[in-house]
Amino acid sequence: MKILVVDHGLFMLDFVLRAQREGHLIRWYGIRKDWQYIGKGLATFVGDFEEHMRWADLVVLGDNTRYLKRIDAWRAYGVPIVGASEAAAAWEINRTLGMKVFKKHGIATAPYKEFTDYDAAIAYVKRENRRFVSKPLGDEPDKSLSYVAKGPADMVYMLQRWKRAKRHKSGFILQEFIGGVEFAVGAYFGPHGFSEGFCENFEFKKLMCGDCGPATGEMGTVLRFVKRSKLADKVLVPLEEELLKLNYVGYVDVNCILDEAGDPWPLEFTMRFGWPTFNIQSALLSGDIGEWLIGLTQGSDLAPFELDTVAVGVVMAIPDFPYSKLTRKDVRGIPVHGAMDTPNIHPCELMAGTAPMDVDGKVADQPCWVTAGDYLLVASGLGKTVEKAKDKAYDLLKTIEVPNNPFWRPDIGDRLKDQIPLLQKHGYARNLSY
Repeated sequence: MKILVVDHGLFMLDFVLRAQREGHLIRWYGIRKDWQYIGKGLATFVGDFEEHMRWADLVVLGDNTRYLKRIDAWRAYGVPIVGASEAAAAWEINRTLGMKVFKKHGIATAPYKEFTDYDAAIAYVKRENRRFVSKPLGDEPDKSLSYVAKGPADMVYMLQRWKRAKRHKSGFILQEFIGGVEFAVGAYFGPHGFSEGFCENFEFKKLMCGDCGPATGEMGTVLRFVKRSKLADKVLVPLEEELLKLNYVGYVDVNCILDEAGDPWPLEFTMRFGWPTFNIQSALLSGDIGEWLIGLTQGSDLAPFELDTVAVGVVMAIPDFPYSKLTRKDVRGIPVHGAMDTPNIHPCELMAGTAPMDVDGKVADQPCWVTAGDYLLVASGLGKTVEKAKDKAYDLLKTIEVPNNPFWRPDIGDRLKDQIPLLQKHGYARNLSY
């Protein structure tokens, strides 16, 4: 099969390599100039994706922030595409629209207010004198702008700081803080509706142990596919008709807070592959990844994901992550050695290169994996429990050698020891064991 990957953010190296191993012809489009070396020497890149749309049997989108008007035109022409349309992407990018979608289908959301003016927001927080969560509107790569304030004074300080720095160019929302357990559910969707297997998942977003430090997007995830999900019944299944109207083909995920009463409060949509979620999911995927995706566009459900098995994924990074996109520190060409040929190592910001190695007692340059960025790879582990799956992921990480202080969070999954009983008290996460 001929697959065109349109991936402005260059997230899909793991997918590209797997599809190539399965015999598919891949052409990859991505122009993230600050990370232009990702995948170099490992895949065929193209300079204009539209020149290759007619060539492709399948088009796969790596994100939902670029080229969607042009992609929609090709979708209307009949090209099989996995990924969001402009209308579907708006559920994620325009947070207030996403909240309205939930409300339309009877799904309660936390009260929120939209702002484009900092002084108005500061006055609102002072007047309400309550705890808030701030989230940016639009396509905002800086994860630190999603902020859970410790109290009203903390929120006012952050708003004043962002005002001085002229952040939040597309506006932001202030949402009422609701305490509880963060818990998400997603599924793959096509003309047939939801595919079998709801992906219940737990994200670990902060840089350091105990959920300390800056937000990074994600340092690891615990997930499993299940046939029945109470959370999906409440926040995902009611959206099926709306997704069919959008002709949506791809992954949809709803992240929630479960409060003490067991009520889910949706926080946001993800209308695309999740990262590193898709890497971790692929460890549970049997069969040909390209055949599965083309089938998804055609309305067939190949049900490729192993059900009820826990998968844990952990991100390996190097300094200056998560800041090197700002500092422009050179992170290219550092050798990565170890068990890289296992399906449970998912390359992210790597490329082909050479590095000094010991060959028959002498040092000589040899071909090897080298870094092309600071977000190197994801290691996944599978098991019947969270603990067994995470142990396998960490054992695998220890086999990878990088001579530049690689790091990862060593506690991915640990908080679930306390959180799983809280969820199961209300009928969620059934049969999940720590």
